Amino acid sequence: MNQGGSPAGVVLAGGKSSRLGHDKARIVFSGVSLLSRSVDLLKRHCDTVHVVGRLSDDHGLNVPSFLDAVPGRGPGGGIATALSRLGRPCLVLSCDLPLMDDRTLRRLKAGWREKPDTALMTTFQQEDTGYIEALVAMYEPEALPLLERAFDQGLYQLNRILTESMRHHIPYPRSEATPFFNVNHPADLSMLRYLEATTNGSWRKGAV
Repeated sequence: MNQGGSPAGVVLAGGKSSRLGHDKARIVFSGVSLLSRSVDLLKRHCDTVHVVGRLSDDHGLNVPSFLDAVPGRGPGGGIATALSRLGRPCLVLSCDLPLMDDRTLRRLKAGWREKPDTALMTTFQQEDTGYIEALVAMYEPEALPLLERAFDQGLYQLNRILTESMRHHIPYPRSEATPFFNVNHPADLSMLRYLEATTNGSWRKGAV
């Protein structure tokens, strides 16, 4: 099915960063905070961008924002909040993806436009492991009742709520996993700092 129009952009920024030890949204990479970088990236692909999980004013960002409707439900709770508030397809991006790029989001939108009618989630899937990138994905408003029902049952894992038959997968090889690198642990941040210091921006080549 061809999807018309542009999705709403949603940056998920409600995590407590407990594994990292400090606020990942405020981490600066190549002179820009990870939250600001995610917002700027989505602005190039969506007609409106929203921050979910914290207030954008606290970060000097001039975009709409709102807190999770029900705290403590993880990324799925932020997605459900966005779908409820916006009532339209949402391109969801976690704020902790410093190497995410335009090419990857263009591929996501292209895949979404070709999804079957039954798909409530369009996402990338690693070819050799089957792992899905649930926080670089398109979500349909019709997914909201399933999310809310699962939360009521104590289920919060997106890949278990929106099972394979409800998803449209865009395959990618492990060799193309760089854009999905996320900063969850101190070792991830150390790797990011090493990359920043040694590559002189060469990681960007081919990204646009």
